Amino acid sequence: MENEVLNEPNYVEELVSLIRSDEIDEKTAEQIDNYHDNDIASALDQLNGYERKKLYQILGVERVSEIFAYLDDVGKYLDELELEKAADIIEQMDADDAVDVLEEVDEETREQLIKLMEEESREDINLICSYEDDEIGSKMTTNFIEISKDLTIKQAMRELIAQAEENDNITTIYVKAEDGTFYGAINLKDLIVARNYVELDSLITQSYPYVRDHENIADCIERLKDYAEDSIPVLNDSNELIGVITSQDIVEVVDDEMGDDYAKLAGLTEEADVEESILESVKKRMPWLVVLLALSMCVSTVTSMFEGVIAQLAIIVSFQSVILGMSGNVGTQSLAVTIRMLMDGTVETKTKASMIFKEMRIGFTNGLLLGTLSFLFVGAYVCIIKGKTPSYAFAISACVGIALLLAMTISSMVGTMVPLFFYKIKVDPAVASGPLITTVNDLVGVVTYYGMAWLLLLQVLKLV
Repeated sequence: MENEVLNEPNYVEELVSLIRSDEIDEKTAEQIDNYHDNDIASALDQLNGYERKKLYQILGVERVSEIFAYLDDVGKYLDELELEKAADIIEQMDADDAVDVLEEVDEETREQLIKLMEEESREDINLICSYEDDEIGSKMTTNFIEISKDLTIKQAMRELIAQAEENDNITTIYVKAEDGTFYGAINLKDLIVARNYVELDSLITQSYPYVRDHENIADCIERLKDYAEDSIPVLNDSNELIGVITSQDIVEVVDDEMGDDYAKLAGLTEEADVEESILESVKKRMPWLVVLLALSMCVSTVTSMFEGVIAQLAIIVSFQSVILGMSGNVGTQSLAVTIRMLMDGTVETKTKASMIFKEMRIGFTNGLLLGTLSFLFVGAYVCIIKGKTPSYAFAISACVGIALLLAMTISSMVGTMVPLFFYKIKVDPAVASGPLITTVNDLVGVVTYYGMAWLLLLQVLKLV
């Protein structure tokens, strides 16, 4: 019996077909309204300006505002609309989404759009814009429900229903004290099933996690992830609830942080923008490249010190890339593990030494295994392919194997100690150590390999 493969429907194509139908009746409009906002947003790019305006008319301002929140390049769609219409759409968005949209238009248009909005929307947007990009307040939304602690269950339900018309983030209901300060939170399910005679205070979790509006994102991101709540309250210095960080916001923040960390490991100050100019990209990359150039010159200088060894044993140059490549690989692995632990805040002073020795043991074990394989394969290669005597061939391979063992062990140590050092002196270990590890490990590999060749092959075995 043959298995029937179900093809996933292409919602975007279905939407485009519906919108482009000659006449859109009430039934067709209901069909379009049933599609997810993200699919409708994806369909916009395949429509022309007239078709998009027809779709906006069908869906209404509130639904269009939800769709616009999924667009990456929302600026080009706003340009098609009259300012009043665009302002109405942005006004219906969550404040954090509205801020993101306004960043897509030029400054003059942005000011005009904000002036056309209601005062409450302007205040929310201005509040979020008042924070620096690396502060948690810049990522929060003002879409939340807040009630007073002195309400009854019935009054609390009425307040919830009233506020839900404007705020759809209702899974967690926040509670304020008589003085307006944050008091705690209630799970929506607990409020729904509660009997009228139950005291509201018995449903409130007073030790609920929160973050401060001016906290650095990198400092509190792990805390946000650990709690795994639908939303986390954001408090100001007066302990007043001014916004929340939703689970979607947390995902976006984590994604941004990972992008920035990846960029830092490459020696950039921040994640590169595809649309940025060549000059801006050069400015980001050039500082560390200059530092790396200076370090590379040091590597070349050290290599030149072993010209005598190379002149007498030219064959060993063939295997230099093996040593440098593998030492660089294990150093980068140790670097990644160490930075990850530092970012998680899980490294205490007493564990740093054990972490260094652990990485060295890992490097030693891997180096021992790979060094043994290199001894066998390099020896066979030099003996069979190059036609050298077995004693000569396996002397060369022994040098390669021992150098690989030492280089991988030392590189593991360097890959761990360098980020720990920068972390200790309050320098970002990702941006500071990322571009250094490869060059430093090249230096380790060169000194280890050619030093071993000089000592073992020339001084001990007197191969030449």
